[in-house]
Amino acid sequence: MSLKIQKIGVVGAGTMGSGIAQAFAVSGFHVVLRDLAQGALDHARSVVQTSLGRLVSKNKLSAADADAALARITTTLAVEDLHGCDLVVEAVVEKFEVKKAIIGELDRVCRADAILASNTSSISLTKIAATSKIPSRVIGMHFFNPVPMMPLVEIIRAMQTSDETCAAITSLVAAIGKDARVSKDSYGFVVNRVLIPMINEAVNCVYEGVATPEDVDAMMKLGAAHPMGPLSLGDLIGLDIVLDVMETLYAGFNDPKFRPSPLLKQMCDAGYLGRKSGRGFFSYTAN
Repeated sequence: MSLKIQKIGVVGAGTMGSGIAQAFAVSGFHVVLRDLAQGALDHARSVVQTSLGRLVSKNKLSAADADAALARITTTLAVEDLHGCDLVVEAVVEKFEVKKAIIGELDRVCRADAILASNTSSISLTKIAATSKIPSRVIGMHFFNPVPMMPLVEIIRAMQTSDETCAAITSLVAAIGKDARVSKDSYGFVVNRVLIPMINEAVNCVYEGVATPEDVDAMMKLGAAHPMGPLSLGDLIGLDIVLDVMETLYAGFNDPKFRPSPLLKQMCDAGYLGRKSGRGFFSYTAN
């Protein structure tokens, strides 16, 4: 596979998908953003437009470049419109069966030399790659939220990923001004394997009455030089996503050290998911 990546598809128009589309478009790549709902696509375009506007207001991007970036993003409901893409990144819900179905669709419509990447944050890339007819072209591209601002892209090699696929994606990440770091395939990879259990342990401190959420966060900021407390970070990520990752680590490693906190489960059952629901360990409801 010797492929020059010029046109990129993104499947999933949520927070991560829209951010990934923006990052590529700002760097000059043509992007096809696909979702199942027109409302999601319209919202994603609005979110990207607002994000680009903020960059313009901060003199980090010219108005002309912002307009050009937005123009490079086309949206579609049809998976067939991804046929001409050199790379397709799926950024959908963190459920293996959903990702498996998408890989099957992409196998059907994409060229044999196109690279298929997953933005999964914890699911085994080897397992995802095994669902493809051409597993050597499957790789992980784990972006971080907010995508336009976060410099890291964690590249995950499945057992089947070819050297050529890995080299192409590593070069692409550099081309969009981000830092590529390669990880072997392991549940949670590196960042989430370290970060999410830390958040879970902070939740346990609250659950056990060791300290209040405010004090847990203050101690980690003041004593460990963290820019944001772990509970505030969990609220930002989404406590449902934190729980999903913990459950993946727990099931994958079969190790009790990854057991999700009972309080984390209760918070998710109550719908207290963090910023996106207006309430998590802290309140985000406007006065």
